[in-house]
Parts: sequence; C-alpha cells; structure tokens
Amino acid sequence: MKKIIISLMLLISPLNLLAYSEYIIPGGENVGVNITSEGLIVVGFYKVNGKYIGSETLEIGDTILEIEGKKVSTINDINKYIKEENKESIVNIKILRNNKEINTTLRLVNDNGLYKTGLYIKDKVTGIGTLSYIDPETSLYGSLGHQIIMNETVNDIDIKKGTLYESAVEGIDRSVDGRVGSKNASISYNKKIGTIDKNTEVGIFGTYKNSLPTKEAIKVADFKDIRLGKAFIYTTLNSNNIETFEIEITGIDESAIKTNKSIVFRVVDERLLEMTGGIIQGMSGSPIVQDNKIIGAVTHVVVDQVDKGYGVFIRTMLEEGER
Repeated sequence: MKKIIISLMLLISPLNLLAYSEYIIPGGENVGVNITSEGLIVVGFYKVNGKYIGSETLEIGDTILEIEGKKVSTINDINKYIKEENKESIVNIKILRNNKEINTTLRLVNDNGLYKTGLYIKDKVTGIGTLSYIDPETSLYGSLGHQIIMNETVNDIDIKKGTLYESAVEGIDRSVDGRVGSKNASISYNKKIGTIDKNTEVGIFGTYKNSLPTKEAIKVADFKDIRLGKAFIYTTLNSNNIETFEIEITGIDESAIKTNKSIVFRVVDERLLEMTGGIIQGMSGSPIVQDNKIIGAVTHVVVDQVDKGYGVFIRTMLEEGER
C-alpha cells in the first residue's frame, strides 16, 4: 500500500555568515498563528444567476493584487470597491498565478439588487502549531518545521504580516490509521508573543517578542550526532503544560538534510499513544531531543501508520531562520 504523508501546518553557507547560537531554548509550547497574505486569495466559486461567473477568468489559488490599478489587501477593500462601483461591469484586475503577475478582468453581476463577484476569497490564515526553539542570543524563533499552506488551494502563502500568539490546548481528537487527529486549542489574540516574518518549506520564523522562557538552553546537534534509537519530543497536550514523550528514531537520511523529512521516527510512548493514537495535527514543530541535544522538530505524519512520522534537522531550521 502506498503511504500517504501529510504535514502537521539547507543551503550550506560559510559558518561565519550564520549567527545562530550553539545552545538554544527548546520549545514545546502550543502557539497560535495568524498570517495576512499579500492580496486576496481565491479559494472557491459560487453561482450568480445560475452561473459561476468568477471562474470565467480566475482559478482557485489565484491572488488578486489590484482592482483598476488600486491595491487590495483585505476583503473590506474589495467590498468597498463593489459598493462604490454599484453597477454591472467588467473591471480590470491584476492577479498572481503560479508566481507570475497577470492582467485580466473580473465581472460584477447584479443579483437581486446586490452586485457580486462569484468568488470566495480569503485575506488571512489562522491555525495552531508548536514552537520549536528560541535562540536566546538573537530572540529569533522557529516553529512548525514545514510551510503554512492554504488548505483550499494547497498553495503557500506570501506573508504581508504575521503574528504568533499564546495558545492553550483544550482537547484532543485522536489519530487512527487512515485519519489524522488534531489538537483542539484556543488562541489568545490579546497575547502576542512574536512576529512571523518568513514562511518556508522548513518552518515559519520570526522574532520572539515576549520574555524568554525560564528554561535551560541545550546544545544544538550536528547531523553526525543523530543516531537510531531512543529520543524524546516536547509537546503540549493539555492547557499550557509541556510534556516529554519517548520516540524511536528509525531512519536518518543525510541526502534529505535540506528538506523537512531527514529524520524518520515512530512513537513508542504508551501514554502518548493512549492519549493521541500517535502523531496529531498541531504537533508540527515539537522539538526532538536526543542525548541532551536538540536534533530536530516534528513535521509530518504517515496517514496510514499514524504512530510514524518525519522530522526536520534542527540546523536546517536555524540556518533558514537566519537568512
């Protein structure tokens, strides 16, 4: 049976160009993520007078950047334009599709006195994950270990502005083979703890703005330090309480050192298996520690074997966070 793998959302440079510390503060805290995109992302279409008018010129995943030469960045921007236009018309728009800017048009149609576009759009994405580390010297942090994508479009998001918040886990939806569960968590939008400046294939990165946690910094592992066998993940499954759970490293792929799947592991902790069934969404970014060194972070789960997953090498995250 073919394995299905989902996310839980190293370029070699001279050492003297990288400023990350050799001892970093391990994470494990649940965090809330809020990212505002550059432009408005098309996530679906609805019928207007029996026709999908939005799909005449647009595709799911397109990002609307401008309407009649004016930049749009929020849903209110497009609603305001439609209200001001107040008539059926074809307007000129600029979109981003497959990383290319394209000039096209958008049709406004009167539907029972309301002018509509036929588009479902989003201007931001929210979610939860796990903090991987904080560098105590620079206050730079890394989280998730993989890229944030828009579920409806399976596209990555160009960040206009992003914020990291405190978050508390309120319940667990257990994983079973064939279906990945998740942490159920609340986000404290009045408790900002950092900026989100980069959304990359190996994690999100920014500056930690809160007081640094009163935890001991631990050594950053080299890839050669990682070995098969016993290791631990730090994660939160109840409120704000970070706990340690045992895993077994079953594979180390040096050829994948630049990716978010260079470490292969399985959950062996009986308590974690009882609570979660294995790996669940929201664990992304949970730091992996072996022999008192931080070696990586959890990134993916194997859907048909939910006790198995992948991790990213910690120095890959640190180097990306410094760029």
